[in-house]
Amino acid sequence: MIHKNVQTDFARKVYDPVIDTSAYVHPLAAVIGNVTIGKNVMVSPFASIRGDEGQPLYVGDNANVQDGVIIHALETEHEGHQVEKNMVTVDGKGYAVYVSNNVSLAHQVQIHGPAFVGHDTFIGMQSLVFKARVGNNCVIEPGCIIMGANIPDGHYVPAGSVVNDQAKADVLAKKITDDYAFKDLNRGVIHVNTGLAAGYNKAGM
Repeated sequence: MIHKNVQTDFARKVYDPVIDTSAYVHPLAAVIGNVTIGKNVMVSPFASIRGDEGQPLYVGDNANVQDGVIIHALETEHEGHQVEKNMVTVDGKGYAVYVSNNVSLAHQVQIHGPAFVGHDTFIGMQSLVFKARVGNNCVIEPGCIIMGANIPDGHYVPAGSVVNDQAKADVLAKKITDDYAFKDLNRGVIHVNTGLAAGYNKAGM
């Protein structure tokens, strides 16, 4: 289901999603409103990318949005003015959610803006990222809560961690080393999902 948002007092403009032709959005997924989806992106069944409240939402090239993932955000407009505290800035432009290139959002992840996810990062199953920034080349293991904190580039957060302030992030986020078991996990996930996007598009499904 791909369609425009509705006009409200917190979203005065109506947008159609902008989806690259090489991306694949499953018929059981929803992409609504002010959303940009890049090249070779796979959006799996029951994912919801909803740019009808906080906006815009951006999903970069070669990313994957797996089954049951939700991307949504707090309102970014009030009485015609931007709500800056509910936005992240990338290259001088404001976004409610920005998911960079080569990112994997595994099953049932929630990315709730304001939020930023850096390139080549894996967000594990059933994790939440809210009012937070996750850096480049990171791994957020399954079942984590990342809220109100920044995870630096090249770090991982152990499964089930609750990181709800920067002090906890500074303790719980560990530097990825050569012996870290999941350091190459995202590479394989990206390969599989870009292949699926291409395959489903070729099959016309």
